[in-house]
Amino acid sequence: MRDFKNFITTMTKFCKVVLALVCLYTTASAQTKNTNEFGVQIGLNAATVNADGMTNSNYRVGFNAGVSIDHYFSESWSLKAKLLYDQKGWDRGYLATPEDTYYTNYRLNYLTIPVLANWHFGRTKNWYLNFGPYTSILLSASETEGGMDLKPFMSGAEFGLDLGIGVKIPASDKLKFFIELNGQGGITDVFKDNTGSAIRSTVSSINVGINF
Repeated sequence: MRDFKNFITTMTKFCKVVLALVCLYTTASAQTKNTNEFGVQIGLNAATVNADGMTNSNYRVGFNAGVSIDHYFSESWSLKAKLLYDQKGWDRGYLATPEDTYYTNYRLNYLTIPVLANWHFGRTKNWYLNFGPYTSILLSASETEGGMDLKPFMSGAEFGLDLGIGVKIPASDKLKFFIELNGQGGITDVFKDNTGSAIRSTVSSINVGINF
């Protein structure tokens, strides 16, 4: 009989603990679900291109800067959209014109719009992975040796995939700093009417910013 009473007492305490944890999780989820988090960021880009599986070893070092909105569906999942000024291109690229052929540095500047699924993980959900497609709209294109405007020869838009990992560092209840590593891989040709091997952009970046 005593063992049965002890069992009942233990199970009662266990159920109370489980109930408390469920309530805590429900409250946390309720505070997160259907909320929006805004952000601003700036980052350092290392951009280049690849063709036929071979990557150009000469990178353009540039930057990105922009804003984001992150809509939470639950404590662990959200959908983030960004609007970025994004410097891409590559160095020591081959350029052929009717007058001459030479090596030059390509400077491509875009307005990039990634739409990313965010998975938040870890005990405090401050780590996250994001992945999804992006669209880049060409703003300008030039080369450094001859100063030639290349925009008429480039595709007006680029499409690709974005993958990243980051961590948030809380500064207050609402304000969080973050550090993020991102990679972009283009799936369309950066050149218009290219009859040779498709030239696709790749970008690696390290970004810092604030969420609020």
